[in-house]
Formats: sequence, C-alpha cells, structure tokens
Amino acid sequence: MRLTGLQIPNSTCIAKFATTVAGAGTAASASLVRPPRPRQVRISTPLSFRYIYHSLSPTLRTKKPLLGGYKILVCAEKSSTPVVQQYTFMGSSKEPQEYNSNLYPHIEPYSTGFLKVSDIHTLYWEQSGNPNGHPVVFLHGGPGAGTSASNRRFFDPEFYRIILLDQRGAGKSTPHACLVDNTTWDLIGDIEKLREHLGIPEWQVFGGSWGSTLALAYSQLHPDKVTGIILRGIFLLRKKELDWFYEGGAAAIFPDAWEPFRDFIPEEERDNFILAYNKRLNSDDLDVQIKAAKIWTTWELMTAHLLQNQENVKRGEDDIFSLAFARIENHYFINKGFLPSGSYILDNVDKIRHIRTVIVQGRYDVCCPMMSAWDLHKAWPEAEFKVIPDAGHSANEPGIAAALVAANEKFKNLIRSGAP
Repeated sequence: MRLTGLQIPNSTCIAKFATTVAGAGTAASASLVRPPRPRQVRISTPLSFRYIYHSLSPTLRTKKPLLGGYKILVCAEKSSTPVVQQYTFMGSSKEPQEYNSNLYPHIEPYSTGFLKVSDIHTLYWEQSGNPNGHPVVFLHGGPGAGTSASNRRFFDPEFYRIILLDQRGAGKSTPHACLVDNTTWDLIGDIEKLREHLGIPEWQVFGGSWGSTLALAYSQLHPDKVTGIILRGIFLLRKKELDWFYEGGAAAIFPDAWEPFRDFIPEEERDNFILAYNKRLNSDDLDVQIKAAKIWTTWELMTAHLLQNQENVKRGEDDIFSLAFARIENHYFINKGFLPSGSYILDNVDKIRHIRTVIVQGRYDVCCPMMSAWDLHKAWPEAEFKVIPDAGHSANEPGIAAALVAANEKFKNLIRSGAP
C-alpha cells in the first residue's frame, strides 16, 4: 500500500487506518482531528492504491473543517494474500476534551417582546443569558409546541445570548392555534425578521424534532446567517415517517397508547388518521376540536420518552396547549410540511455542508425513529453524529440533554479559540 503526498490536516494527529484486503478492492478509513495547519504524511506497504476518495474533495486538499474529524475512504488493489493491517500515527496531542454536560440553572429573560410579522400574526420572543454573548436561536418542536423556561438551560448564560420565539399560533404568539398563513416558509421568514429586529448579523441555530426540520430548512435558505447547528431527534417530514407514527407503526410498541387514538376515529375513516383528525381539528364545533386535540396530543406525549413521563403526558389535558399543538401539527403534516418534495432537505445538504453541526439522536426514539437521523448522517457525514443508546425522543431525556449541553459547550470553546 503506497500513499504519498497526502495532505492530512492534523498536527495533533491521532489517526488510525484499518485496512482489510480480502478481494478485488477493500476500504480503509481514517478519523482525523482537525488541525491548525496541514502536514504531509507518507505511508508505504507492499500494496498499492487504486484510488483515493474524500467525502468533500477527491483531491483531499479541502480546508473545510469537519466537526469530529476528517474522514478518508481508500480503496486498495487486490493483494496476493488476504491481510489485515493497522497503522497508528501518534503526535503530541492532548486527550479529547470533555465538556460540561449538566443543564444550567434556571434563569429569567432580560428582555421580552412581541414582533408583528404579518397582518395576522404576532410572535412572542425573549432573550436571556449574556446580552453581549454569542447569539443562539432555539427553534421549538411540534410544530405548535411553543417554548418553555427549561429551554434556556441547554446554554451557558455567561457565554450565549439565548433567543427563544414561539412560532405562528404557538405558545404566547397570537392568534392562538391559527392556521392561516402558517407554513414552513412563513416561519423561515419570521426567523429572519426576528434576527434583523434584534440586530443580529448571524447566529447559532438549535432545534429538535420539528425544530430540526425548521433549523435545517432555515439554514439551507440562509447559510450565511448561521454559525453552527445543533439538532436533536431528526424529522425530515417524509411520508414514511408520518406513516410510521400515525398509521400503525409506532402502535406496535405502544399499543396501549395507540388504542384511544385509533378508537376516536370511526372504522370507515381509519385508512388515513391524519386526514380523519384534520376534519375534527377543523370542526365548527370547538368542543370537537378540543377533544380531538387532547387525544392527538396525548398519543405523542405518551411515546416521547423511553420511560413514560407522566408529568409530560399531563400536558395533553391542557385545552390551550393541546389545541395549538394538535391543530398546527396536523396542518403541517397533511400538507407534507409545505416542502417541494419528501427528499427536499436531504437534496439540499450541500448548501450547509460546510457549517459546523452536531446531530443528537435517541436510539429508541419512537416519534422520530433513527432511520431519519441515519439518512441525514449518510448524506452529511461531515456533521458530528451522536446516538444516545438509552434514550427516546424528548430533549429532556438525561442522555440527550447531556449531549445537547456538551455540543453547545464544544461550540463555545471553538468560538472562543477563534476556530473557523
């Protein structure tokens, strides 16, 4: 194997090449720590390389940083005898830094307000933390869930300027549970209006569940305004994801929670639960709307944790919360997120490939199963991908919360160090 003149951007280099030669071609991979400057490395063994492929650049000369390291794929020509060889290069590196993973204490906003974004909609927003800190915008899930005080706790309040907003119709935004002029593209426009209103040139974007969808779509449309992205519980709003949760897939795991959701709909309408609930959530009878909303919301809340959280499930009994959550969520789902195609977000990953990103996914997420995070990871290997082995969907699962805090801490340290 001969590999010469390869630029390995790694001055703190801990790289491991694992090569298995067992046929016409084999693959090797290297996980490299991003360095201050590139250096040349020469590797030589009895094998020769047929070609070298890098996920960002076939010439391996890209200077774009990859969070979590550079990945190199190598194909080697057939050897006369199958061998397994491993190469380890050790430099003067420090051990990987461990970051704080504990939620920060509760804090209060230092400013709040309402921003009129259309003739109909006015959005609630708030700021907490450091008024002169690095701005980060928190994009809540649902859609329709709104924000809560606990959302501020993922961020170091001494470093971050923490911005929360309630999306159209959600939380404290008005009019409540309104579906008129409420689309993904309206929300993206609102985020930009808020950024401009607050005088922020660029900011970090943080979103989970539907918030991950919105964070990705926003970043793809405005990549020059985004300094970094942290995502949780990936939701790409594809038909197979909606079918999994609303047409019986998740019911195999939570049959006890599914039956009340199913039984509210007459048998003759059970071929499409999203459509059946849409009729009731838009009924002229407010009592019908509220009853449907509570059942829709409770189904999701009962499946959001690896171990059911009864305090969380009780939120489904709240008329105000459940009406916005169910109506807006159903509105987006029946319209396929207002996206041009089911593959829209994956098709546009190139627009944000260069942005520092961490993806956090619970292994046992029933609401947004890991297949979507995995598909995003395969399309975007440059993003750091963290699978939490003992977690479901909620950002409040201990392992997920810890990973989200640590991701913010990592970004904080990189920003402080002046890293690109």
